[in-house]
Amino acid sequence: MHSDCLGHVTPRGHPEQVARLGAVKAALEGLALERREAPLGTDAQILLCHPEAYLRRIEAAEPESGVVALDEDTWMSAGSMQAARRAVGGVCAAVDAVLAGEMRNAFVACRPPGHHAETERQMGFCLFGNVAIGAKHALAQGVERVAIVDFDVHHGNGTQDLLWNEQGALFFSSHQSPLWPGTGAEGERGAYDQVVNLPLAPGSGGAEMRRVYEARVFPMLEAFDPGLLLISAGFDAHRADPLAQLNWEVEDYVWLTERLRDVAGGRVVSVLEGGYDLEALGASVAAHVQALMAN
Repeated sequence: MHSDCLGHVTPRGHPEQVARLGAVKAALEGLALERREAPLGTDAQILLCHPEAYLRRIEAAEPESGVVALDEDTWMSAGSMQAARRAVGGVCAAVDAVLAGEMRNAFVACRPPGHHAETERQMGFCLFGNVAIGAKHALAQGVERVAIVDFDVHHGNGTQDLLWNEQGALFFSSHQSPLWPGTGAEGERGAYDQVVNLPLAPGSGGAEMRRVYEARVFPMLEAFDPGLLLISAGFDAHRADPLAQLNWEVEDYVWLTERLRDVAGGRVVSVLEGGYDLEALGASVAAHVQALMAN
């Protein structure tokens, strides 16, 4: 986490608001955690996934004051670029710390989120593909196989796009379907058959999610045997979230976190994505982090 992430300001009423990080910070108060400030992400890290022309376009779009719309969902303010660099830098620093054995698992509380940002397109509140950058950063450090599990309620179209041709990265996305952005069909499989999309029906809850993960995700993760697991941790599948219609409870996030942690054998970096009901977000993040750190 870094206070710069509070400097990414969106218009009044926008769901991806500064208060989200405040709710996360409050929920984690009192927990016995090692806390580190996220460094600034470098150009080289961002360029692992995005071309330089895109990076410069995003930099140039940042206003000197106020807020500006990049598309109907995605906004920038005077502090957005700094916040986005902290998000990228935080993920890469967490990957480095876990790979070096300084910590077994890590949670990166950052914003803006990243899993909708495509190679040359900001989208869905996201500027840079934070988790995909973390995956490519790990591969560049010599990790042979990286797995990514995205349990945000929306399909991780950006991560899928950024890792479509990456043979060393196995990507899972469970998400409500139909729902924005309209991608994530089971037939979208990646250049090396390494993309696994798991659509969940509107109105379904934790029981349906658990069956899908037990049948599809955990066996493939065990067989893949990743050197690092990255989690795109969106908490908008919670029944209270205003942007979707899944019915997960806090206990479902605990179960899923514990199972992912155990299957991966540690070496997990989890990164905040969505979650727009502040009370549900705080409770879910606290439970997720406690489960992540319990081994």
